[in-house]
Amino acid sequence: MTIDGKAIAGRVMADLIPRAERLAQAAGRKACLAVVLVGDNPASRTYVRAKIKAAELVGIQGKELEFPAGVPQDELLAAVSALDADPSVDGILVQLPLPPQIDPDRVLDAISPAKDVDGFHPANVSSLQLGRPCTIPCTPKGIIRLIDSTGVSIEGKRAVVVGRSNIVGKPVAKLLLDRNATVSIAHSHTRDLKSLTREADILVVATGKRSLVDGSMVKPGAIVIDVGITRTAEGTLGGDVDFASAKDVAAWITPVPGGVGPMTVAMLMENTLECFEARINR
Repeated sequence: MTIDGKAIAGRVMADLIPRAERLAQAAGRKACLAVVLVGDNPASRTYVRAKIKAAELVGIQGKELEFPAGVPQDELLAAVSALDADPSVDGILVQLPLPPQIDPDRVLDAISPAKDVDGFHPANVSSLQLGRPCTIPCTPKGIIRLIDSTGVSIEGKRAVVVGRSNIVGKPVAKLLLDRNATVSIAHSHTRDLKSLTREADILVVATGKRSLVDGSMVKPGAIVIDVGITRTAEGTLGGDVDFASAKDVAAWITPVPGGVGPMTVAMLMENTLECFEARINR
């Protein structure tokens, strides 16, 4: 069965609309999400437009700030700090990647945890690891929702996460562990990757390496979540999993595109409303 991330995200977004309306009535204004874009990367610009459009659909005010690729780090930090101090802004997202003259850690650290809708601030990262309330990173949060949509319980399952990034691999492994899965993390130094992935009841692949995993590496009946997305020279999109061969082995699998991507955006909207609600209830 294909896990239709676009349809699931659509239902999440629809459920967020009345919540956004209720919070707007309570606060006397809409929630506001500020998205910062540096440079003219076509993919980044597409992602930002999708996020602003999703915000408007839910009933969140979208504010886009654009800077040239050569913007000095101090200028960008000042702009982010100004957004952080602005009481009308509830969530701040800095679109990655950033140009080489910008230290992304410095920029992300300039966003207070209360407005960090991406869940990348060290305070949110440490709270996630400690099991404390925090903003959960959008993609890992969406992955768990996609797994839950299958109706298969995570508890007691063997889960393998291929990829150890701070954005996806590590946090999704922690979320699976919190749901009582037995979790292994594979990476570029893992020996005999196939033998490990073949043991996974739940397989999450997030490496950015196109078709790294094929059907021979999937356990029959597994749930396969493909986080990667790359574009070929011909313009076709594909993921880290070879969908054609894996779909006949897995019980459930996400497509690329139309799987994890839409859920990431939906979770961003949910995180923004959670930050808004926490601020107006303080």
